[in-house]
Amino acid sequence: MEGPPHHLLRLVLSCRRITAQVTSVRTESIVAMASSSENEFIAEYRAKLHRFPRSVNFWDAKIASRVGEKLGIRLREIGVADVEIDLHEELSRPVHLRRMVMPLFHSVRRVGVSVSGADKLDS
Repeated sequence: MEGPPHHLLRLVLSCRRITAQVTSVRTESIVAMASSSENEFIAEYRAKLHRFPRSVNFWDAKIASRVGEKLGIRLREIGVADVEIDLHEELSRPVHLRRMVMPLFHSVRRVGVSVSGADKLDS
């Protein structure tokens, strides 16, 4: 991507949910958002909530991939063709979390939205 980025993809991670939001760099307003707390994921969340032995994380790479797919579709609907990630923020995450969020970036790419900076996380 040439010049300054127009849209920034940020991830908010907790042990219960993953939220991906794309913000406009100029206005800092949220353009599109997808989260594992949406209705589509409630049944899986409840199943993991009452499972024994209890899990620390209620989302995994599969759910991250589906969140990325939903985000990518929403971005394509509004005409956003490319986003950039904050590479410093993503590299500061623990390795096990980086591995779990990589499918999200790949899903956004598969839908047709380029993700600048995600290729540097693979190495």
